[in-house]
Amino acid sequence: MSALSILVADDHEIVRRGVRALLESRPGWRICGEAVEGREAVDKAGRLRPDIVILDIGMPVLNGLEAARQIRKNSPQCEVLILTMHESEQVVREVLTAGARGYLLKSDAGRDLVKAVEALSRHETFFTSQVAEYVLQSVLDARGGEPAPSAVTPREREVIQLLAEGRGNKEVAATLGISVRTAETHRTHIMHKLGCRSFSDLVRYAIRNNIITP
Repeated sequence: MSALSILVADDHEIVRRGVRALLESRPGWRICGEAVEGREAVDKAGRLRPDIVILDIGMPVLNGLEAARQIRKNSPQCEVLILTMHESEQVVREVLTAGARGYLLKSDAGRDLVKAVEALSRHETFFTSQVAEYVLQSVLDARGGEPAPSAVTPREREVIQLLAEGRGNKEVAATLGISVRTAETHRTHIMHKLGCRSFSDLVRYAIRNNIITP
């Protein structure tokens, strides 16, 4: 049986070290790479082709939710486990929509991380008990036919994160590989779409919707 390859993405070195130490103690498991922000995680997932990517949500440049969407789109064979301190029904919904099959709170990692990785290695889902309740409620809500909240596009979320992190139009353009004019157009459209009258409104939107972490 080939080794299980795992990519770990978290902007805190101590977390990456802890995850590496815990998982590499398992026979046949190896950490094939680490990333400190979401865009790096997407790039390395495409290049290293890990079996599993472990992502934090609150990462700079590209948050874990957007990274999960892109990884699942570009590398559908790769399973994504969200490892985070964030716990809310809204975040769980977004994690499921992003295509992640596992959601683990950092407070439960010492007990459940190995079990979560084992489950995803079999292409099964893994949710801790608290999160599982949110998942069940999400399914029940969907059956009830409640309309989904309107959402910005994945590219708009990328632009929102970069702007909310204080990056100017030139930096946004360089990071996303688009022209400055296109970045300016995105910014204008987003402000109008969200009804933001000021940059502070945009930052508050990004925080409320877990695009950035305050």
